[in-house]
Amino acid sequence: VPILSYVAGMAPKAAIASSLVVVAITSAVGVIPHARAGRVMWRTGLLFGGAGMIGAYVGGRISLLFPARALMIAFGAMMVVTAIAMLRRGSQRQQAREACETKLGPALVQGFLVGSVTGVLGVGGGFVIVPAMVLFGGLAMEYAVGTSLVVIAMNSLAGFIGHLGDAQVDWPTTLAVSGVAAVGAWLGGRLVGRIDPATLRTTFGVLIIIVAVVVLVKELGT
Repeated sequence: VPILSYVAGMAPKAAIASSLVVVAITSAVGVIPHARAGRVMWRTGLLFGGAGMIGAYVGGRISLLFPARALMIAFGAMMVVTAIAMLRRGSQRQQAREACETKLGPALVQGFLVGSVTGVLGVGGGFVIVPAMVLFGGLAMEYAVGTSLVVIAMNSLAGFIGHLGDAQVDWPTTLAVSGVAAVGAWLGGRLVGRIDPATLRTTFGVLIIIVAVVVLVKELGT
């Protein structure tokens, strides 16, 4: 969303809708190396994704009720909260259940809530789904990353459908960004298994904070 809005120059609502296309394509490609490495919990992913698609569509329709600037500020604030939770989790010595599927009830509830956020803010759910799977689902970071891509692809598609009719999508720019991002996702998927999970989690949290600060400074300073 920040790249499409601040770099590509799209209007905020168009950036939110377009980002869902980018993230859906990127996630679908990115999940392949994770699946081959056995880092995808398919049952958890499909449960999260199924409930999330409903939430994402509903969230996409709800987003029509809010001004674009409010959505961008909410986007930044949500990122700050998520990053803090991830960094705090990283400082605690808790053992994750590395290869355990999330139970049906929690997966459906968490999936719907995350999907709703995806639809409203156009975040694709990545920075929400990964922490949810780590903090509440008990998955190790590398399994949460792989499994989240299944959920993200499903949620993003549903969220984009929820935005149809409200935003004009710049398809050439959107597909160009999608292509580059898909290559990055493929390479990242091949590298993640070689990175220490604690380092990965900390880096993830710091990156989220940096992007959140950029968004909030930009929007609140307008």
